[in-house]
Amino acid sequence: MPRRNFFPEAPLWVVTKKSERPPRKDDGVRIIRLAPWPVRRRLLHHLQSRVLPLVPEPDRLRVARRLAPLSPRPRLKPIGDAPTLRVRTPIGRMRARRCLDASPAAVRRENLDRVLDTLTSADIEWFRIPVASLTRTGVAVDAADRARALTALATVTARGEGRLDRVIPGRVVRVSWPVTDPHGRLTLGPAYGCEVEFWRREDGNLVGPRSNPVADTVPVDEPEIVVAEPVFGPFGAPGTTRRYRTREVFTMVSPDRVAFPIDAVYTWVDGGDPAWHARKAEALRENGWVAGTNGQTANNSRFVSRDELRYSLRSLHAFAPWIRHVFLVTDDQVPAWLDTSRGDLTVVSHREIFGDTGRLPTFNSQAIESRLHRVPGLAEHFLYLNDDVFLGRPVAPELFFTPGGLTRFFPSGALVDSAPRSPADRPADSAGKNNRRLIQSAFGRVLTRKMKHTPHPSRRSVLAEIEVRFAQEVEATAGHQFRHPEDIAMLSSLQQYYAYLTGRAAPGQISYLYTDLADPATPFHLARLLHKRHLDAFCLNDTDSGAGIVKEQAALLAEFLPAYLPFPSRWERPFPRTPVVARQIKRAEPVPEAVR
Repeated sequence: MPRRNFFPEAPLWVVTKKSERPPRKDDGVRIIRLAPWPVRRRLLHHLQSRVLPLVPEPDRLRVARRLAPLSPRPRLKPIGDAPTLRVRTPIGRMRARRCLDASPAAVRRENLDRVLDTLTSADIEWFRIPVASLTRTGVAVDAADRARALTALATVTARGEGRLDRVIPGRVVRVSWPVTDPHGRLTLGPAYGCEVEFWRREDGNLVGPRSNPVADTVPVDEPEIVVAEPVFGPFGAPGTTRRYRTREVFTMVSPDRVAFPIDAVYTWVDGGDPAWHARKAEALRENGWVAGTNGQTANNSRFVSRDELRYSLRSLHAFAPWIRHVFLVTDDQVPAWLDTSRGDLTVVSHREIFGDTGRLPTFNSQAIESRLHRVPGLAEHFLYLNDDVFLGRPVAPELFFTPGGLTRFFPSGALVDSAPRSPADRPADSAGKNNRRLIQSAFGRVLTRKMKHTPHPSRRSVLAEIEVRFAQEVEATAGHQFRHPEDIAMLSSLQQYYAYLTGRAAPGQISYLYTDLADPATPFHLARLLHKRHLDAFCLNDTDSGAGIVKEQAALLAEFLPAYLPFPSRWERPFPRTPVVARQIKRAEPVPEAVR
């Protein structure tokens, strides 16, 4: 008798006689891939806690990567060019349209527009309303038209692989057309749907079936107005031109919403560029003091590029479409895949922000950070990101800034070492101790906690004030070509405490993961993250890796990042160009003071 298939979607050999198919080395890994998540979670926990410690330390990352597979689940039938795919999601199985290029905000808009077009075609009146969800949209329909509306929506969803889900029976339905990538790794489904509410007439008013962020009662005869997408929240697809009917009360900006422009600033280096390596080698010869410091002062791990920037930008595109402009600060290096022709992206040379200050070329991230507020055209409020930091799910600007313009900061549980500064300290620890000294001298407070490796909400005016108040320390940091024991960390620590103690920052909360690529536990963390997608941000850091595991780290990222972020961003070229070195950098138009 053939063995029964315990795992769904198992390969054909599982249901054949044992003698017809010899066992393979990867059978155990295939079983883990095929197992339902509750089973897989228990298996991974057992393997991480019981099996991995028995593996010789040099082999642990390699073994862990095999035990915690991140590649797509095996399927019985080849996908081929099928237009739709049956996928698993946290809310159950569903069918989704396969797409090479999609984004959460675009799918959200498409769901909304298809619903509105359907209602309009059925001659059903509607008006747009806000909803509590960041990623969903809302439409109000007179309860007298409920039967006709439900019939029209049921017809169009059945015809186009859509979903019509009941939220509040008889009063609210959610309509969506799920989209997935070609391998079914990321599904944009009902979380981005349009919710149709049926409002009843009562004493000359229309009364909603549930509360919303603005008003759940409006006069029947209140005039309608037509407004743009941003009126209803920050999670709109860039470039949206369609305007929507609504009532005036819903156009009033709540005091709880951020209403100022926010930019993003990245620093990036291509550590594989031979010309850059030659400049670094020459600088090392001129800075003999580096040899007497901690090994992380100039180690190669800090400069290795494994395409993290591409995927960090994908996360920004997918989960923070409210970002106005991206600035990429480099040593005249440009990734071959980056579309520099876009109006919402500017590549900035170190020469532009250093001017006649500091010392170039620089290989000191802390020196570069000390100049970032000088980026031409940068908004007053911006997020500073390293390329190994990623957003993990849709986020609102209020996660990073208060509506009044204060920055939020995210203290870590890790403490700044209380011992005096030593030449053997890691550069990050030296900078933390130097920051502590400045904060204590200026405010009489003792800085004790580090900051999480997240996007850092920042303000140009605060950084410019720090540059003036601590001019000697900032100037010295800018002048060090490599990370120096006397450096300060302006963006990742000092500005947070300085802004907090001058009334321009507040502590925040963020769901977050930090993991080192050299840590054998990292593949297990990433397997859980890939399944749950439950974090606001995560950092995949590489502090100081040995040459023996570099390939394993690259393979780990090559598996995880395309699976987590399969859709290209609006800043990617469809075809890479020849890399450009020392090219002429374009400048952004200055931001008017009135909108800073």
